[in-house]
Amino acid sequence: MPGQWEYQVGPVAGISIGDQLWVSRYLLGRVAEDYNVDVSFAPKLFPEWNGSGCHTNFSTKTMRDGDKGMQYIHDMMAKFAPKHTLHISVYGDDNQKRLTGHHETSNCHTFSYGVANRAASVRIPTSTANAKGKGYIEDRRPASNIDPYVVGSLVADTGILKESQFGPLLAHFQTW
Repeated sequence: MPGQWEYQVGPVAGISIGDQLWVSRYLLGRVAEDYNVDVSFAPKLFPEWNGSGCHTNFSTKTMRDGDKGMQYIHDMMAKFAPKHTLHISVYGDDNQKRLTGHHETSNCHTFSYGVANRAASVRIPTSTANAKGKGYIEDRRPASNIDPYVVGSLVADTGILKESQFGPLLAHFQTW
């Protein structure tokens, strides 16, 4: 959308995902003040334009090792699906205005995932699919105004299939 910028934070491990995003928001606000520019983290300012998300890319040790293949990701998505409503409830205020199923978003009422699908709740990058599950996945549902500690902990709690696979969760936030 006009005037909308994108930036990325990470990759970082564990609780640092929240620390890094909050520091980046602070720095963005301070720089904006110097140039008399306003920053909004509202997920949807104008109905006819794209909204602002905080896509959360993440991987587990098992995904980075790639030895379990795409089945590991499918199994993880089977854990995400029944917790969709819980995730949406903490993925940002007014996020339902953005997650309409239009403008490269999923519908906030339905969980979906797919390879290279920008309209899915969770996108599996083509590179991850081509590498037979080695890589990362992207939760496209979080809004730009999320609490990164809440989102990071919920993604870890839902997505880590076994504690030994944590080692650690790596994530980066892509805010736009």
